[in-house]
Amino acid sequence: MDQHDGDELAKAHSLTRRLLSSLEDNPYQPLCHEKRVSQAADSLVSILPEDGYGLEETHSHLVDDVIQGLNGSSLASSYYGFVTGGVTPAARIGEVWASVYDQNVAVHLPKETVATIVEDRALTLLLQLLEFEPSQWPVRVLTTGATASNILGLACGRQYVITKRLKKLGKDSVDGEGLLSACRRALISDFCVLSNLPHSSISKAANIVGLGSSCIVNVARDEDVTRLDVNRVREYLLAADRSGVAAIVAISCGEVNTGAFATRDIAEVQELRDLCDQYGAWLHVDGAFGIFARVLPEAPEYTAVRQGVVGLHLADSITGDGHKMLNVPYDSGFFFSRHRELSSQVFGNPGATYLKGNDDGAIQSPLNIGIENSRRFRGLPLYTTLVSEGRLGYSRMVHCMVRLARKVCIFIEYECPELDLLPLGRHKTEMESIFNVVLFRAKEISLNTNLVRIINGGRLVYISGTSWDGKPAARIAIAKWNVDVEKDFEIIARELKRLVNVREPQSWVPEDGEGPTSLNEFQYWRVVIST
Repeated sequence: MDQHDGDELAKAHSLTRRLLSSLEDNPYQPLCHEKRVSQAADSLVSILPEDGYGLEETHSHLVDDVIQGLNGSSLASSYYGFVTGGVTPAARIGEVWASVYDQNVAVHLPKETVATIVEDRALTLLLQLLEFEPSQWPVRVLTTGATASNILGLACGRQYVITKRLKKLGKDSVDGEGLLSACRRALISDFCVLSNLPHSSISKAANIVGLGSSCIVNVARDEDVTRLDVNRVREYLLAADRSGVAAIVAISCGEVNTGAFATRDIAEVQELRDLCDQYGAWLHVDGAFGIFARVLPEAPEYTAVRQGVVGLHLADSITGDGHKMLNVPYDSGFFFSRHRELSSQVFGNPGATYLKGNDDGAIQSPLNIGIENSRRFRGLPLYTTLVSEGRLGYSRMVHCMVRLARKVCIFIEYECPELDLLPLGRHKTEMESIFNVVLFRAKEISLNTNLVRIINGGRLVYISGTSWDGKPAARIAIAKWNVDVEKDFEIIARELKRLVNVREPQSWVPEDGEGPTSLNEFQYWRVVIST
């Protein structure tokens, strides 16, 4: 490296330090003004300069122009759209070092770099945080997000169910065989993915791996669409087996609009496991953000939520997002599977001898168990935040997220008569079952068209719109590491009050016939409102 290169690198480091130090002093709003977005877009260079601007002028362009048009989705604790997490201070440090060293964490080369070992250790710590036994999950890999992880899950599931059908017919599976050829030999006429209220990424994954999104079958309970109906699963698996249809069962662990869980006790998951074993089906868990209910303390107020995540160790594969409640930078997802050889069959790089690493039996080269052959060092920020926060740190984080969500639910239900708390409606919601998502709409139908726009117009909070029962609704999804329950609640309550002109928060005294409808609900309500 010559003197000029050294000077430029030192200058880049200095500018980066200045930028990072500025993060500590700026109060970030969740949403910047549309005018600033437009100005930032207009400032972008449209013609490649013949002679570059140089480092300092380019840095000034970024700070003065481009960054001014970015929202505070990861920096502002009051950004509640799309179940968006932030970045813990430790994860931010890890991200900087990951960028500086810029490792391609693809081939396991333990004598040349510690990178793959760091990623595997980070995933081992994550399994421990989620209360899974690491030895039962030999396939563990970081992805770009839960969407990519769901692609891995359905691709492995596809391979698994085909292999099971071939063995049942006394035939051997053939590595590298195409989908159509394998299905013909296995006498498979079609595929089905049995689920209830699956995330759109499941449909996307089904399309990508060749199953087709039309193969997704709704197996929700009639009386509660957020619950998976085990009896209906049994009926479909029996019918599928008789008609040559191969099946994957996908459990929604944290439904995107409500935060609800598809299963509510270990008996249900055990029955699903037994049914999948009986009919040669693959059991997949889309854990996205709901799986982090497993880190909540074992307290009575969290019993209902924790029941939604018991028994998941019985699944064949589990996916989740790191850039949600784990609060590591985009892009970060994770995938766990109990089937080591199967993942290698699907995602290996056949014939590429130059990509062979030193797989030592414990750690597989990530490029042979995932989609990407070129991968950024996602494991470093994950490792640093897990080591920094530990089990108790993450337990406290999720605890605060849930407490804020429940406090907002109580405020809407008992102090905002103009709003309906969904999905069960006013005076019916059991607060102990609420995780981190608040779903609501205005009673005045005409207001719902602009409900989200009006709330976001104050630029103090940001929420996202959705649809429930075919009608517009609004969603507050709490997933930031720096949640301040009292301060953030006051901001949310003030913005909802601005919307519907309700009374001051925490000022309401229930009259006869008002208030919680059960003793447990009242006790919890009384504690939260009084804090």
